[in-house]
Amino acid sequence: MVYLDTSVLAAYYCPEALSDKAERAILAAEQPAISSLAQVELVSALAWKVREKELSKQDANRIVNQFQAHIAHNLYHWVAIEHHHYEKAFQWLATFSTPLRNLDALHLAAAAGESARLLTADRRMAKAAKFFGLTVTLIG
Repeated sequence: MVYLDTSVLAAYYCPEALSDKAERAILAAEQPAISSLAQVELVSALAWKVREKELSKQDANRIVNQFQAHIAHNLYHWVAIEHHHYEKAFQWLATFSTPLRNLDALHLAAAAGESARLLTADRRMAKAAKFFGLTVTLIG
């Protein structure tokens, strides 16, 4: 299983410098997995792109619809974020050893809970994943 963080999903669904790499990595993944956190963060990223005029509302709506269709067609394995993921994220953050952010810690905990490889385009997140012993692939 490969857990996709939001940086990879955003690159896959939005035209970006890493879009080709994200697409290849997702299509090559045997069992790509996401969480509801990634779903919310993707829409947040789209809203930011609309506010910054990097993306039209029409294009953002098209992306949301495509993403929801992919979810409906079970393109992704769904990882539910549960209490134990919050506990793991808390423990990792409380080490005060990495610049890991709160929601990124939840992504890492979700990936770790599934024994999944993390796929990310975020260098800081990849470094923290390695620090905590997760298998990670950094695109870009």
